[in-house]
Amino acid sequence: MSNAEEVGLPGRLFAWLGGAVFVAALFTGGRWFVVTLAQPGDAATPLATALAWNVGLFSLFALHHSVLARSRAKAWITQLVPPALERAVYVWIASLLFLAVCLQWRRVPGVLYAVAGPARWALLAVQVCGVAITIAGARVLDGLELAGIRQAIGRLRPSDIREVWPFTLVRHPIYLGWLLMVGAASPMTLDRAVFAAVSVFYLVIAMPWEERSLVAAAGPAYQRYCQRVRWRLVPGLY
Repeated sequence: MSNAEEVGLPGRLFAWLGGAVFVAALFTGGRWFVVTLAQPGDAATPLATALAWNVGLFSLFALHHSVLARSRAKAWITQLVPPALERAVYVWIASLLFLAVCLQWRRVPGVLYAVAGPARWALLAVQVCGVAITIAGARVLDGLELAGIRQAIGRLRPSDIREVWPFTLVRHPIYLGWLLMVGAASPMTLDRAVFAAVSVFYLVIAMPWEERSLVAAAGPAYQRYCQRVRWRLVPGLY
């Protein structure tokens, strides 16, 4: 029995709706960071309280993003739902948690810096590069597969390691794109700075975990890839 037959029409609809929520979460997060967080927050919440709340809120999203992506967690999920919907369940939860981060964020007042003129355009160019790298990386990995749709409709691609750009630049180019997008923002409000720092911190922690799972799944092929592409996140640095 194929994946599509196993889950039936309700399962396929669940996966497609999850993909729609995934896109909505990305759009909401992008607009929130670009528009809302560009303005300094008010002082309605004490700074220490706001920081603790925001770090805890993002930690909940980050822990799900890392823990449920591991093999043991996937095996547990497939005891509750058909295996063909495992990725869709993950995407639903991740998308809703990311929306919660955006909608429940406690504003932090203040601006670290704001640049103008050529420097502003330079930072914008860095952000555009980050967007381009992220889109290129997502195309290689396949957006429908990332959203859990291909798994539900039974059209998964072979899980070979594709050594094409930007995966020849670093091993985690989507994370590099994220770093460029959030790190080169201007004005850098304290809201943006906290969000950027916490999210990049968790990405750095998550990468070794992810690579252990990839080695377990792909074995020597991924180890050889790591030897050829030395850097995880930033060429020449890490």
